[in-house]
Amino acid sequence: MPPAFSRIWPWFFALLVVFLLYRRFRRHFGRQLLSPARMTVRVVLLIVLAAVLAPMGLRGGDYALAEMSGLAVGIALALWGASRTRYVREGDRLFYIPHTYTGVAVSALVLARIVYRLAALYSTGGVSMPGDPGGPGAQGAMVKTPLTLGLFFVLIGYYVCYYSRVISKSKRITPADLEASATRSEPAA
Repeated sequence: MPPAFSRIWPWFFALLVVFLLYRRFRRHFGRQLLSPARMTVRVVLLIVLAAVLAPMGLRGGDYALAEMSGLAVGIALALWGASRTRYVREGDRLFYIPHTYTGVAVSALVLARIVYRLAALYSTGGVSMPGDPGGPGAQGAMVKTPLTLGLFFVLIGYYVCYYSRVISKSKRITPADLEASATRSEPAA
């Protein structure tokens, strides 16, 4: 009897989502190696995602308001968090220490919405596939409410602005902006 892959894929997908959420939350704690190239790629990908989701605002005033307010909240949180980000240099490597509470708050908002959406799907008996004639299209299934769209734009606004500010600050960092390294031993007096 061949293995039932239709039963395995949901578990695989669930484990992948848990792993990605773990990685996302881990980036909000402790030192992070500053990698401008990776951050730039993330910014570009998020801008592309915003461009793909932007036409959803044409569905109605609620969706347009959700996009604009989500971006505004995300940018405000990013500016506040970026102003509290600290930098450490060890040798020729530059690290940044993100403001933990701001990043965790943004990720927790998105996580709470995902959990709520999964609970709603579970209570209604599942989701129809995009190929279903009676089911919604892929884009329509992804964003059904203005709240979901607004939270996507909070996430997009936050990370685009935050990464841009960290990259910008890292290019013009001065010794006064650096925090003392915790691994460096101080001479005894």
